[in-house]
Amino acid sequence: MFDDLRPHLVELRKRLGISAISIVVSFFIMFYFHEFLLEWMIAPLNDALLEVGKKSVHAANGMVTTSQVGGAFFVAIKVAFFAGLLLALPVILSQIWMFIAPGLYANEKKMLLPFIFGGTLMFAVGVAFAYYVVTPFGFDFLITFGSFKFTPLINIEDYVGFFTKIMFGFGLAFELPVFAYFLGLLGLVDDKQMIAFFKYAVVIIFIVAALLTPPDVLTQMLMAGPLILLYGVSILLVKMVNPADDDDTEEIEDLEDGVAVLKDALGISDDDADRPSKDK
Repeated sequence: MFDDLRPHLVELRKRLGISAISIVVSFFIMFYFHEFLLEWMIAPLNDALLEVGKKSVHAANGMVTTSQVGGAFFVAIKVAFFAGLLLALPVILSQIWMFIAPGLYANEKKMLLPFIFGGTLMFAVGVAFAYYVVTPFGFDFLITFGSFKFTPLINIEDYVGFFTKIMFGFGLAFELPVFAYFLGLLGLVDDKQMIAFFKYAVVIIFIVAALLTPPDVLTQMLMAGPLILLYGVSILLVKMVNPADDDDTEEIEDLEDGVAVLKDALGISDDDADRPSKDK
């Protein structure tokens, strides 16, 4: 058994190694631009502090601080790693595809570029949605709440972790149509299965939104709402590539007709069939 798994493990190690190297190279590239990236990350917070400062005297002196000796350095590392991971995303997606490619048909292997382009694009759309739509509303609400009593002194280390969690959460969430499309392409799911799973998907979406967003209803709804729409888009995409067959429905109808004919031949009525048997 281990001999059968050995080639797959060697291939997995190769793909993971290439992905790790791409992340390291991207990290050093992004570290050079860490000041620009940090300003980009802090911009929504500064806008929220400025806007709240107009409404509250206590929030007027709000600022971003650090509480560690090497806080600025470690923040630069986190920012560079976050940006490097985004930069290396096309390489990571290509390695994922190359790992599963040996088990695909020739026509399915041709979907490498659409998978990389679609996955990267949807992740970028998710990050952009989080940055330009979610964070302005979320930060304004969270900082405004209680600002009539307290002066907001935001710790930069906590903020970077908080910010990257939101960005990655939305980026991964927006990958749903891409993965649904390729699962349908591989024949693993069809549109009827996704429709039947919809009510469970809604519950899972709200749970995921609660885990990946700050503990306020507004931000959770801003993630859950688009995710539900994306699930609907995923159903349409799966229906395009792997529509459910009607054979199962026809087989059930044929079986029901056969049972009805058999009952008539044996003189069994529906009342007799439904009546429970009794031990004599």
